[in-house]
Amino acid sequence: MAALERLSPTELEQVYFGRMCEQDGSDEVVLPSRPQSASVARRLVLSVLQSWGLHQLLEAGELLAGELIANAVRHAAGRTIGLQVQRRAGWLRVEVRDSSRALPCRIVAEPGGEAGYGLQLVDDLADRWGADLLPRGKAVWFELRIRERG
Repeated sequence: MAALERLSPTELEQVYFGRMCEQDGSDEVVLPSRPQSASVARRLVLSVLQSWGLHQLLEAGELLAGELIANAVRHAAGRTIGLQVQRRAGWLRVEVRDSSRALPCRIVAEPGGEAGYGLQLVDDLADRWGADLLPRGKAVWFELRIRERG
């Protein structure tokens, strides 16, 4: 864990990019629970979607992955956060795991405030999303429909 925390955001991206681009998306990458991990996650998801040719999902995938990581950093007390990107028939799924068993809930954002918009964005942009309790924490995920060009 200490070695992971010493890596810069650029080094984290270099370490994980190849693993995440595999089509089965079975590998989870572990990011340190720090604010910079949201930007790392956004760039990783963007790179994966580009490598998979899912250009129509770039903006939403990048934005929503960053929101879920930022929420995990802000609200979960663990030292690490897991990120997984999977492609299945007709769907893209991005999952963020943390050590807290507290499920996310949408709050009403204060007008002009900076907080409270993350899950609203997820709700507005994702085709579906949710959270699953795990033996040691939770997974918060969103899915985007892959619309094949015909």
